[in-house]
Amino acid sequence: MKPIRVLIIDDHTLFRSGIRLLLQRQSGFEVVGEAGDGLEGVKLAKRLKPDVILLDLHMPGIGGLEALQLLQEELPQTQVVMLTVSEDAEDLLEALRFGARGYLLKNIDTDFLLDSIKRAAAGESVMSAQMATRLADAMRAPQKSLKAAVAETNKLSPREAEIIVMLAGGASNKEIARTLTLSESTVKIHVQGILRKLNLASRVQAAVYAVEHGLVEEK
Repeated sequence: MKPIRVLIIDDHTLFRSGIRLLLQRQSGFEVVGEAGDGLEGVKLAKRLKPDVILLDLHMPGIGGLEALQLLQEELPQTQVVMLTVSEDAEDLLEALRFGARGYLLKNIDTDFLLDSIKRAAAGESVMSAQMATRLADAMRAPQKSLKAAVAETNKLSPREAEIIVMLAGGASNKEIARTLTLSESTVKIHVQGILRKLNLASRVQAAVYAVEHGLVEEK
C-alpha cells in the first residue's frame, strides 16, 4: 500500500511541526510539505498533488475558506480536511458547502486524527463529534415550508426535494427506499441527480444545502 501523502497548511509553526512529527512516526503516511498561509498552500498543493490536505481555517492573508475554494477549482480530486479551533456552526456549514471532506477540531486525539485522514483519503466524510452535533442542531432548526423552498430554488423535482429532506435527517438509501416505497437503486439515481443539479460532491453537502435553503420542513 502506498502511503497517504499529506500536506499541512497552518500559520502556527509549532502546530505544523507537531502534526508532521506525529505522522512521520506512523506507517502509511507521508508528509509531502507544509505551508504557513493559504496562498503558499495552494501553490504547494498544485505542485505536490497530495492525497489529503489538512487546512487551518483562520490564517492571515488568504484564509482557509478562500484557500479551500481555490483548491477545489485546481485539485478537485484532493481531499481537504479542515483542522481548526473554530466550533462555529457557520464556519462548519461554509466549509462543507465549499467542498471540504471533513471538519476536525484541534482538540481531537491522535487515533481519531489518523483514522480521519485514512477515511478522508478513501473519500469518506469526517467530522469531530462536537461539530456533528452542531450540524444536527442546525438541521433541526425550524425552516420554511417544503413547497415554498422548492419554489425558491426551482432546481429539484418534488421527489428529489423529498429525498434531500430525508438526507438532511441522516437517512440512508435503504431507509429512504423503505419510507417512499422505492427500490434502493432508484433512490441512488435520485441522490446522484440531486448532487448533479446542485453541483454538490457528497450527501453531507446535500444536507447542508437543505438546511441553508430551507428545504427542511418546520417541525
